[in-house]
Amino acid sequence: MEFASLSIELLFILFFVAVIAGLLDTLAGGGGLITVPALILSGVPPLAALGTNKLQGSIGTATATYMMLKNNKISWDGIKNLMLFAFIGAAMGTIAVQFINTDVLSFIIPAVLLFIAIYFIVSPSLTHSSTKPKVSRKKYQYGVIPFIGYYDGMFGPGTGSFFALSGVACRGQDLLTSTANAKPLNFSTNIASLIVFLFAGQVLWAAGILMMIGQVIGAWLGSHFLFKINPGYLRGMVVLMCGGMLIKYIHSMGWIDYIF
Repeated sequence: MEFASLSIELLFILFFVAVIAGLLDTLAGGGGLITVPALILSGVPPLAALGTNKLQGSIGTATATYMMLKNNKISWDGIKNLMLFAFIGAAMGTIAVQFINTDVLSFIIPAVLLFIAIYFIVSPSLTHSSTKPKVSRKKYQYGVIPFIGYYDGMFGPGTGSFFALSGVACRGQDLLTSTANAKPLNFSTNIASLIVFLFAGQVLWAAGILMMIGQVIGAWLGSHFLFKINPGYLRGMVVLMCGGMLIKYIHSMGWIDYIF
């Protein structure tokens, strides 16, 4: 797809979508739940939308990861092995998605939105306090992390939220710590997927580069607010984000006419 196929106005909108996505992704995860539907609704084919999302998302998670490491909010020694297995899982998932019918994405998007929103509403464990781990570190590293990485490679939106949820539910981390750890994991999966999509030629450079700039701005802003925000607000932000996008997506797909 060439630059001329997207109007200046549409590129401008995608830029601001990326700013908002970068901010929300750093604070609560799930920025791809905004950018992927926005790209698809802009007329970008599904695989190209996923590839372009990885291009712009990589710089956002890279910025957030750098800020977390710089401010000693995460430990490199504690996260590097998890990043490796997240990378492997994402690479496998991205290779797999090249061979599936992309029509299934229209059903995966609302399902993921609904799942994340419900989990954050009903889960009682998303608090300031850490709890006892329910899954060993080895099982978490060799099983849970690659599985989420595979999902990110095959589809992607909501991966940051899934990494954050897994840290809370499996490793007993508090929400803020788990959200911080999710940034380098999501960066690793984004890079793995981007490499595969680049080889497959599924990246729209015009929109991707512009959205990368927006992601840097949003991620920089988000990294300065993450450890100053109440975890309860994070929960509410995720629920509102997922609910709003679910309604918008159902409307854009024309499913409301079938419902009513």
